[in-house]
Amino acid sequence: MDSCVFCRIVRGELPSRKVYEDEEILAFHDINPLAAVHFMIIPKQHVESLAHVTEAHRGVLGKILVMAPRLAQAQGLNEGFRVIINTGRISRQEIFHLHVHVIGDKEVLPPMLVRPHAP
Repeated sequence: MDSCVFCRIVRGELPSRKVYEDEEILAFHDINPLAAVHFMIIPKQHVESLAHVTEAHRGVLGKILVMAPRLAQAQGLNEGFRVIINTGRISRQEIFHLHVHVIGDKEVLPPMLVRPHAP
């Protein structure tokens, strides 16, 4: 995808603060972090969202999930972290290239969603 922001980062057309890179995936810091540590892991191949994956993506998805804890720990997140994959408009996916957010801090993170109080 020529205009996809993450594809442009993969191609080196836009700068990023890389955390990790190999032939299939790229991890880089979020430019608007929600916590002390906030990076994303993406497949280098353009996939619009988790809703668009097929059996052909099994290997790269597995690699992303195997690398998430390793990279989180390398960033100092030894007591836990959050992994988020927003999928589609309803989840507020902003960039339509599959990406896995890895988020953590020294303190407990706020809740992702607030549970409504029972009536």
